[in-house]
Amino acid sequence: MISGGTVKNSTFTKCLLPVAIVILSILYPGPVTAQTSITIDADRQFEFAESYFCRGEYYRAISEYERFIHFFPQEPRAELAMYKIGLSYFQGKQFRQAIASFDAVIKKYRDSELSLKSYFKVSECHVGLREFGPALTTLDNLLAMEPDQDTKDEAYYRRGWIYLETDAPEKAMASFDKISPKNRDIYRLKRLSEEINKKKFLKTKNPTVAGLLAVIPGAGHLYCERYQDAVIAFLLNGAMICAACEAFDDGREFLGGLITFFELGLYSGNIYSAVSSAHKYNRRKKRTFLQKLKEHSKVEVSAGKMPDRNLALLYKITF
Repeated sequence: MISGGTVKNSTFTKCLLPVAIVILSILYPGPVTAQTSITIDADRQFEFAESYFCRGEYYRAISEYERFIHFFPQEPRAELAMYKIGLSYFQGKQFRQAIASFDAVIKKYRDSELSLKSYFKVSECHVGLREFGPALTTLDNLLAMEPDQDTKDEAYYRRGWIYLETDAPEKAMASFDKISPKNRDIYRLKRLSEEINKKKFLKTKNPTVAGLLAVIPGAGHLYCERYQDAVIAFLLNGAMICAACEAFDDGREFLGGLITFFELGLYSGNIYSAVSSAHKYNRRKKRTFLQKLKEHSKVEVSAGKMPDRNLALLYKITF
């Protein structure tokens, strides 16, 4: 009996032992199990971020540039990565985040080429937000601190275009006139001045005249070259006036008074709409003029200090 029990226990142990070994190997892999390690390389990480940026996947690029800065804060390209984060936000139209990123470059790398470019980009971001005051202030701050004349000239040029955006051609010309003689041909200021002077002969509509003409329903809109609105205003007001006169002729004073009440509202709205149409006409003309001015006269510039500390002025002329 004892020997039989011993045999059974021995067989059970032999069957259980391999199972126990497998479980222990899973729970405690020990030195036998191979582990895969990934080494982050600065060159590959930066190239990876650049690949996203070049493909226009700006938000993924931001994450990879931030990863590069985190793991390689002392790497010479860390400044460029910070600047590229700002550019990525800028290209994605996230101007607030772009301003914060460019400001970080300016604060950390005060006298570098990318710091200089960051000032111009901050100004562009404010223009994108239609914040023309801060855009001008940024350029004024750069003018106050930067001694290089080429950089100053670019700031004056950009400031002039901001004044044109705000419909202040006199201030724009005053800013353009501050550009040094050596760079006036580069910025094609003679042609630009001639094009700006054409604005004096720009055909516009007088809102006061539009309002006075609107006393005759539709005439104000006709003056503003809104022919469909002129016909509608004339027909609606004419129909309401005829209906009110007919009601009074038939002795239905209450109905005639009610129609007259609504007609007064429609009539005054016609006058207001004519005045508004004149303003819209003028704004449209100014936008069209500015767009054509940009297409034919604006020089796209990008200033930056090169390794030899001389200023390079890169420019593109649009024909």
